[in-house]
Amino acid sequence: MKDGPDIARVAALIGDPARANMLTALMTGQALTATELAAEAGVTPQTASSHLAQLEAGGLVRPRRQGRHKYVSLAGEEVAAVLEGLMGLAAGTGQLRTRVGPRDAALRKARVCYNHLAGEMGVWLYDALLEQGYLLAGAERPELTEAGAAFAGRFGVDLEALRGHRSPLCLDCLDWSVRRTHLAGSLGRALLARILEQGWARREAGSRAVLFSASGEAALREAVLRE
Repeated sequence: MKDGPDIARVAALIGDPARANMLTALMTGQALTATELAAEAGVTPQTASSHLAQLEAGGLVRPRRQGRHKYVSLAGEEVAAVLEGLMGLAAGTGQLRTRVGPRDAALRKARVCYNHLAGEMGVWLYDALLEQGYLLAGAERPELTEAGAAFAGRFGVDLEALRGHRSPLCLDCLDWSVRRTHLAGSLGRALLARILEQGWARREAGSRAVLFSASGEAALREAVLRE
């Protein structure tokens, strides 16, 4: 490739099965140790360290230290969006795992995509925000309307604090399982946090799955759709 960014290097970093498994594990939004990522990838700790060094050099992960321990997280929301998009491309072209895992149905229903809600519930939430006039679809990114700001306040989101962050308030993210858009950005993160705080759903340990109770799903729909 003679012109433009070097996509081949990034693709090669993601394309290794062990590194792909590590990156997928980090899609929970949590920082993990090299030992934990080695287990996710099915490689030795030494091999995992080598892979992580390559991912760090390529700008895909970010290390952080806490005491004697070193943790690794995705470098940012942009990396998560690329991974989610690749998952959608793989699913759409039939590049699927041979065996369907026991959590696949739960992941399709609702899951964490780095730090925001994805899956059927994430897509429903995005569509509902558009239909209620809380979001306006934009060429580059969705925009929060005045009605949307009022909704966010009722929902318990501190918009003033969010607008003080460097990260965009609203971003589109292509959902791999539904192949439609869900809401990312600092607002997407805050909405998921409130859903969990309200007890409407919970994170499943060791998985990206977000498990809604029947009453929690009903409460979310009522909170978004009420006049």
